[in-house]
Amino acid sequence: MSKRKPTPREPVFPGRLALVTGANRGIGLAIAHALAREGCDLVITARDQRALAKAQRELERHEVQVLAQSCDVRSPDSLDYLFTLVRSLHRPLDILINNAGIGHPSQPVGELPYPTWMEVIDTNLNGLFLVTQAALAVMKRGGTIVNNLSVAAERVFPGSAAYNASKHGALGFTNTLREELRPKGIRVIALMPGATDTAIWNTLWPHAPRRKMMSAESVASTVVNALRLPENTTVEKIVLRPSSGTL
Repeated sequence: MSKRKPTPREPVFPGRLALVTGANRGIGLAIAHALAREGCDLVITARDQRALAKAQRELERHEVQVLAQSCDVRSPDSLDYLFTLVRSLHRPLDILINNAGIGHPSQPVGELPYPTWMEVIDTNLNGLFLVTQAALAVMKRGGTIVNNLSVAAERVFPGSAAYNASKHGALGFTNTLREELRPKGIRVIALMPGATDTAIWNTLWPHAPRRKMMSAESVASTVVNALRLPENTTVEKIVLRPSSGTL
């Protein structure tokens, strides 16, 4: 007796359009893959053009449309060009994943260089504001914004003053944005993953125990599951921590 082949599952987001910042690696790339597997067309951006082109080739294997454009989220001019391309698609933006972010080497406040402080704040907080403000012009009711903040948005890690400050500020921004957009039918979710095995640890803690961390793919899966919930379902915060509980 022959076995019946499993019926292919229909994608969840066919025809939807998502923008993912910092999509060339780590959590951003994992979320982009997870969305593409569900039929979502993508706009991906990052500063590293070579890595971005590689990500585009990988994502197009899911047979979705992928627009890849290098962009510096700290630059209004760079974002103006990116969103000119987005508007040229003549489609509303359904999902925004604000993932772009950087860390800095562990240093106490008394030794933290001001340029380092400014670079982190500019990327993680000002960039978040600039991307979101530009995206709101092309989003409609039913859209969702996911801001990748890290558990550092609520916890304090000595030696990471700029990173902590940027993420605490980003949480305040996210909470404000949620209340402003609630009447417009746009959901805003704070993604707060704990230690995840990505390249940011090369800066934050080069000798961190990666084997105890979560995978970027597990974070991405949780995000997609949240996006699949009905539009009238309230999801304000997603907090994820490694099962070991030691990081």
